[in-house]
Amino acid sequence: MKILFYTPQADDAPAWTASLARELPAADVRVWSPADTAAADYAVLWRPPPELFAHRDGLRAIFVLGAGVDALLALERRGPGTLPAGVPLIRLEDTGMAEQMAEYAIHAALRYLRRFDEYELAQRAHAEVGTASWQALTPHPRESFHIGVLGLGALGAHVAKALASLGFPVRGYSRSAKTIDGVATFAGRNERPIFLNGLKMLVNLLPSTPETDGILNRDTFAHLARGAYLVNLARGAHLVERDLIDALDQGQIAAAMLDVFVQEPLPAEHPFRRMPRVTITPHISALTLREPAAAQIARKIEALARGENIGGIVDIRRGY
Repeated sequence: MKILFYTPQADDAPAWTASLARELPAADVRVWSPADTAAADYAVLWRPPPELFAHRDGLRAIFVLGAGVDALLALERRGPGTLPAGVPLIRLEDTGMAEQMAEYAIHAALRYLRRFDEYELAQRAHAEVGTASWQALTPHPRESFHIGVLGLGALGAHVAKALASLGFPVRGYSRSAKTIDGVATFAGRNERPIFLNGLKMLVNLLPSTPETDGILNRDTFAHLARGAYLVNLARGAHLVERDLIDALDQGQIAAAMLDVFVQEPLPAEHPFRRMPRVTITPHISALTLREPAAAQIARKIEALARGENIGGIVDIRRGY
């Protein structure tokens, strides 16, 4: 069995190949280089260049080192036929990512509920201009702090349930109808305005597809409660940045926590870096944990070799 590995973070490759080799000791695991046109049975990769797939007719499956596959599907949209025809594309199912996402969302919810962001702004003002503040702020009432989770896949559903367990009124939205205990669920384009109406905090966990890109826009923001909060944990392409800047200036959005961006790393001159009500983090809301991920990929490769069905196969038409 021959396994081809690639990640743009070249320094990470030795640890990944070692982990895969431990899980599959009979396999030949190698790191792809531009001169590599040798045969491979499986590819394990993250954000590969299109030339990696040249002359790869023998691939049995492509494994992606994350829950999102939008970068690969973008390659296919730009150049149809880039991905080997008929080869299953397999994303990681939860390998500790859901818990990390829930921690991030809970942190944001409690931060804004208790208005810690405003205390931080007061402290910053004192540090910059010497204006001292010692004023207690009344927390938002929890019972009216409605939180909406856009996207109820494995990650979104876990986040919605985690927030509901803390006593927040939680709504969830998905493309097709779903039922989650303790969460009011909505589905389909017609129910999206009802889902959004009056939300105090919106958490985005949608997959990135042509249908969802740009969904965090001025129309979406207008449905939220005035002074709402935005948390984007999915993809930068979901957000129309100019619309968020305008909504912040107008007070429709009070503050935002953004973990993902169209361009990463976020350029030093980007306006978000200078906006005190925007908190940015460097795409860390759910890091891929190497050992659990390698173990999951190995078990799926073994199952495929036995002719068994596995989870995580992407519907390329839908994009997730």
